[in-house]
Amino acid sequence: MIETKGLCKNFDKSTALNNVDVKIPEGSVFGVVGSNGSGKSTLLRLIAGVYYADGGEILVDGENPFNNNKIKEEICYLPDTPFFLHQSNLNEMKKFYKMMYPKFNEDTFNTLGEIFKLNVKQRISTMSKGMQRKAALMLSLSTSPKYLLLDEAFDGLDPVMRKGLKSIIAENADKNLTTVIASHNLRDLDELCDSIAIIHNGNIIYCDEIYKLKSNIHKVQAVFKEDIKEKDLEGLNVLKTEKTGSVLSLVIKGESSDISNRLSALNPTFLEIVEPSFEEIFIYEMEENGYDAKEILV
Repeated sequence: MIETKGLCKNFDKSTALNNVDVKIPEGSVFGVVGSNGSGKSTLLRLIAGVYYADGGEILVDGENPFNNNKIKEEICYLPDTPFFLHQSNLNEMKKFYKMMYPKFNEDTFNTLGEIFKLNVKQRISTMSKGMQRKAALMLSLSTSPKYLLLDEAFDGLDPVMRKGLKSIIAENADKNLTTVIASHNLRDLDELCDSIAIIHNGNIIYCDEIYKLKSNIHKVQAVFKEDIKEKDLEGLNVLKTEKTGSVLSLVIKGESSDISNRLSALNPTFLEIVEPSFEEIFIYEMEENGYDAKEILV
């Protein structure tokens, strides 16, 4: 398990992370969402043991990962800009990785090479950005990590490969691989992650299981014979109200059955409750907590 308690990291006079508490269970897929500069990459580098915390505590399997080779052998961190040895090809990078990761799996390496359709003898510097991202993923997954940390993992991948990578991550989660994915793109994480942390300006503003976020906010479209008054909606946690013609659109936080029962009692001529997109849910949740979602979704 990965756990941080009051985690802080500063660079000069700038605070990158401030009092961050997260728990990431084994075998889960955990998403970290935030704008550029919010602290996502810093959190991953602290987990990987690249950075030393300035305050608080970070534990991977109960131990601090910094300067801890035993723990680092269980962690593979793929930054947003992958590192490759100068003028190297994949076969040469494989030898490099095998020196650092005793559990490097050649079968996995060969299988992923066929899936990604990469020439292991081609210089990586001559590959496209998308191909380089595939090469980095191929090496990372071949280390047989217990913890896989991916920073903007889907950048440069075409839609088919994005879907394929999600399938690979989901399949390995069943084998107890813990994956932490930092991204500013909610769509990439929606169907993949079990839990999510939202970081803004170095602070955690939401950290919980995704289903709890999804199951608690609903979009409602309804038509009533008479205009609905504010008192008719008392007791409902209405986040947003909009009317177009005769159709009243509401965003309501709460249990779907309670919302349906309350609104049905007002005798609507039409009533429909639908699940909003994950991005819409995120925006409503942030606005309710006083944040401008546009500052985060960039």
